[in-house]
Amino acid sequence: MTTFVVPGAELDVELSDEGGHPVVQLHGLTSSRYRDRLLDLDLGRGLSGTRLLRYDARGHGRSTGRAVADDYRWDVLADDLLRLLDAWFPGERVHGVGPSMGTGTLLHAAVRDPERFSGLTLLVPPTAWETRAAKAEDYRKAARVVEEIGMEAFVAAGRATAPPPATLGAPETVPDVTEELLPTLLRGAALADFPAPELVARIAVPVTVLAWTDDPAHPVSTAERLCALLPQATLQVAATPDDVATWPAVLCDDVARSM
Repeated sequence: MTTFVVPGAELDVELSDEGGHPVVQLHGLTSSRYRDRLLDLDLGRGLSGTRLLRYDARGHGRSTGRAVADDYRWDVLADDLLRLLDAWFPGERVHGVGPSMGTGTLLHAAVRDPERFSGLTLLVPPTAWETRAAKAEDYRKAARVVEEIGMEAFVAAGRATAPPPATLGAPETVPDVTEELLPTLLRGAALADFPAPELVARIAVPVTVLAWTDDPAHPVSTAERLCALLPQATLQVAATPDDVATWPAVLCDDVARSM
């Protein structure tokens, strides 16, 4: 494990170096590379013969962060990502993979530095653009719940919500963030959105979008909109855990095409 310093945080980073094409793997809001492994969202576990960079986003997992909501906007997280890539893979084109918040981060990074990426595998894209405002209000309400009642109330509310069918049987987990920082992360998520659609449409690399059904926080409509905008995108929608189990192989194929 390595610590990498960015403005306002220290990121916990690991590189699995088997030679070959560089790949960077991100995770979702309140998660970490460890928690995503438990939730079967660690697609990189199926890769071999690559240089796979994984890290915990600022404020998540083993990385540090400060109580500044703007630090957790996806465009700021994209700054962190591009700094990491400059340090680990200078001058190289990288394949990016990540769910939800990781998808938002990758899109902002690809808009900012389109030559940096050879391809993208985007998992369960979250609410964006027209559907983002309502979700942002949910995040602000959740931040107040954590402050006034505690993290357990936030976890209990999530437990009371029916999970997407594709995640049935997944182990129960809790946010991999501190209770003190969680309200700030939620308010940062409320400030976040994808890049403007006309900018997303300029991302001219192969993209696979992997979505699942019946998840209001990650609606298939976002995935469909992304695929309509991106010039080289394909969509796969999972309805069962068996469908999700095929996703590591999808990433392997995506990376092979990037080489």
